[in-house]
Amino acid sequence: MPELPEVETVRRSLKLKLIGKRIEGVRIYYDGVIEYPDVSSFKRKIIGEVIRDIKRYGKWLIFVLDDYYLLSHLRMEGKYFFRDKDEKVYKHEHIVFELDDGSELRYMDVRKFGKMWLIRKEDIKKIGPLVSLGLEPWDDKLTVSYLKDKYKKKRLAIKSVILDQSIIVGIGNIYADEILFLSGIDPLKRACDLGDRELDNIIKYTKVVLEKAIKKGGTTIRSYTSVNGIHGLFQQELNVHCKEGEACPKCGNIIMKIKVGGRGTYYCSKCQK
Repeated sequence: MPELPEVETVRRSLKLKLIGKRIEGVRIYYDGVIEYPDVSSFKRKIIGEVIRDIKRYGKWLIFVLDDYYLLSHLRMEGKYFFRDKDEKVYKHEHIVFELDDGSELRYMDVRKFGKMWLIRKEDIKKIGPLVSLGLEPWDDKLTVSYLKDKYKKKRLAIKSVILDQSIIVGIGNIYADEILFLSGIDPLKRACDLGDRELDNIIKYTKVVLEKAIKKGGTTIRSYTSVNGIHGLFQQELNVHCKEGEACPKCGNIIMKIKVGGRGTYYCSKCQK
């Protein structure tokens, strides 16, 4: 699944080609991608809108239009491709945005899990998926006190809690393993039992890991690629994720794989006591 660095890579790639383009038409081949409003209203409202900017919050892409925000979540395998208007529509290309320069922006999603919301700008803080989200990793409000308050009643393993998007946005399974490894925290330790130093490490290494991943264009594992098939390189920098049976880069201990909250979790039992 694309996580924050992958979505940021997509955002930057899209922004290079889309700013100032007008949406002349939209063809929808799978209605399930459109979460809000209904499909007919989505088509009617988005036609004629100009793409003024592309932002990101957590794992959500935010297309800034004239009157609306188009929110797009890629989920497991969502991808965007630029095509010529005369090029055939390929299998799994579910949404086609017709642009005023004759090109098309197409949304492809093999698993059909991705979602789009079209929300009036004045309503963005009242309705939609952004309302319930937590802080970005670089938000000044992300402090030890903030995490202590959020974690104090969380008796689940920190590996599960660090994935909670209502606390910190953008962290997925890959980066959670890397953050906890660098923080020296056992993924099974209860979130409510973490001390100030451990909380501070989570904040510190969340930024370190995600910033490095962004610079590398994200992580390409299995079937995920970015815009028009661009591959990330951060998988070459991973310390523990998908490294089961290999030597820990810090101590040489064998990296283990366990299940935490149903998620495959990689860690070093010596460095993360």
